[in-house]
Amino acid sequence: MTTFRLRRIYDSPTAKDGYRVLADRLWPRGIRKADAGLDLWAKDIAPSNELRKEFHHDGESFGDFTRQYDAELDANPHTDEFAAQILAHDTVTLITASKDPEQSHLKVLADYLSQREDES
Repeated sequence: MTTFRLRRIYDSPTAKDGYRVLADRLWPRGIRKADAGLDLWAKDIAPSNELRKEFHHDGESFGDFTRQYDAELDANPHTDEFAAQILAHDTVTLITASKDPEQSHLKVLADYLSQREDES
């Protein structure tokens, strides 16, 4: 069973992080790739630019965002490979530049992956 942690890219890596995955489509400002301590940059699994803009700029509710992002994940051709890669690890830290990881796409992604793991 994979344990998910949600963190900001601006937080220093820790030994508890396990497999570190940046799940943002855009590279975060002010962070050098060499200093990020990432195992994977999963830009293809992040929400579409349109969905991201609706949520951040248009004030879409988190429930609506969750439903739409789940639908994007279901339709994304990268999801199966990504899920297999992620669920092979005991601890995975999903990382974002968003100010509140618990109210971001990371929470939706962690829940989505946990559900897939439970179903298999």
